[in-house]
Amino acid sequence: MKLNHNQAWFKSLLFVIALIVVVLSASGCMRDMQDKSRYKPLEKSDFFSDGLSSRPLVKNTVSRGNLKTEDYRSTGIEAGDYGDGFPEAVTREMLERGRNRFDIYCSVCHGKTGYGDGMVFQRGFPAPPPYHIGRLQEAPDGYIFNVITNGFGKMASYSDVLDINDRWAVVAYVRALQKSQNMSPDELSTREKEILQQVKE
Repeated sequence: MKLNHNQAWFKSLLFVIALIVVVLSASGCMRDMQDKSRYKPLEKSDFFSDGLSSRPLVKNTVSRGNLKTEDYRSTGIEAGDYGDGFPEAVTREMLERGRNRFDIYCSVCHGKTGYGDGMVFQRGFPAPPPYHIGRLQEAPDGYIFNVITNGFGKMASYSDVLDINDRWAVVAYVRALQKSQNMSPDELSTREKEILQQVKE
């Protein structure tokens, strides 16, 4: 079909308008913010009177959720020595959180039951001591918290991935693991003894 002169002109006009819209739309995608001037850390600056681009922190500010204090809850130490006991009541939720964090971060070396037979050990890395030896069963809770916080021997610090609450939850779960492997039947409640008897039968 042959187009007349007016139709051809109209189609050309529509094409030009569409082209202008596309060009104007594309100009909205310019990355001006990316191309702004910026400073590298500790780079000299002519803008500030002290000549430094790095600015001092505003007085009395702390990063959210990471207030560093020297209390027992934050260090596991009281009166200059490792403390014993938990800074708050141990709940089922705390133990479940401790198990979750333990399975993610600790079991690769310590194994799921705390015998030091995790996957890392199976691949040739030196085994950590089992949680069930007397020395670690008798260690105060603050000691275990401190080892998680600061590391010990070949174990690195886990304070960057486990916040204070999670570290105490892991300590609670480690204590539960120790108890599960070293509990005498006399310590069981009557109901627990009945369940154990049913399992044996």
